[in-house]
Amino acid sequence: MTNMKIAIDAMGGDHAPKEIVLGVMKAAAQFKDVEYILYGDEAQINEYLTDKTRITIVHTDEKIESDDEPVRAVKRKKKASMVLAAQAVKNNEADACISAGNTGALMSTGLFIIGRIKGIDRPALAPTLPTITGKGFVLLDAGANAEAKPEHLLQFGLMGSVYAEKVRKIENPRVGLLNIGTEETKGNELTKTAFQYMKNQNAYNFIGNVEARDLLMDVADIVVADGFTGNMVLKTVEGTASSVMSMLKMSLNNGIKNKLAASFLRKDLYGLRAKMDYSEYGGACLFGIQAPVVKAHGATNAKGIFTTIRQVRDMVEKQIVETIKAEIHKIDVGGIKNND
Repeated sequence: MTNMKIAIDAMGGDHAPKEIVLGVMKAAAQFKDVEYILYGDEAQINEYLTDKTRITIVHTDEKIESDDEPVRAVKRKKKASMVLAAQAVKNNEADACISAGNTGALMSTGLFIIGRIKGIDRPALAPTLPTITGKGFVLLDAGANAEAKPEHLLQFGLMGSVYAEKVRKIENPRVGLLNIGTEETKGNELTKTAFQYMKNQNAYNFIGNVEARDLLMDVADIVVADGFTGNMVLKTVEGTASSVMSMLKMSLNNGIKNKLAASFLRKDLYGLRAKMDYSEYGGACLFGIQAPVVKAHGATNAKGIFTTIRQVRDMVEKQIVETIKAEIHKIDVGGIKNND
């Protein structure tokens, strides 16, 4: 069997290339069936490489900065590490690509270079967020589209369901529509129409509306929303998790009694932190693109890159894109049929 190849933007993210390369080293030691193509400054990358087995470096001095305007940067910086990684996927030189860089630029790169799946109207950004059970849920769209139509939400549900079943190994995953109430009549025109579309399809397990307050309680395996709402949910969950851990740390370090209690609770607290750690779930998938494209967190460390590589390996192995292509044509609801 030919090794799968993953193209990696080694210069994207707050701690690149060090944490990116260290994460690749960790993955290379475990996943012997994967070849890695690293795009970026060769001298900087080599500084952290401890083993070059199954690793290729493609040198470039150009990279997309975090404050670059996404579309303009992708069009002008044709030799940027992120753009070259996507181009490798387009040219069938790699099976998937990963970047921890500029989110908007990666979405533009996926859309303009790799291309959209026929039958998918809009791509969706889909991170996996923590729940109190440790199971997590897939949220989409988390920011690829500020505005959406009901048919887009219908398609998001399918893409999230395929991923949850194939990669996250959840049988008959529950798809919920994020709304201001659980009743069918609640919401704005977008959610009320989307509810009807999702209710009347047979391609996935739609369980109805879900509320934001229940998201961390394992109410659904996939939560669908427009990108504006989804991105606010994503930032709120990230901020809340970080704030709660900070408050716990401050409280337990305040006074001798609290410090003593902390020493007994240390193991439990580490377990809690692990449950709320986004890096445990990998990166945010850009669904609707012709190949797996995954955005690692900008502040990711080596562990996060390793988890993202494991995630992408599963996506390629389980043929997520091919399954979405096959399944999307089954949706025929409310006059919508994906056969363009």
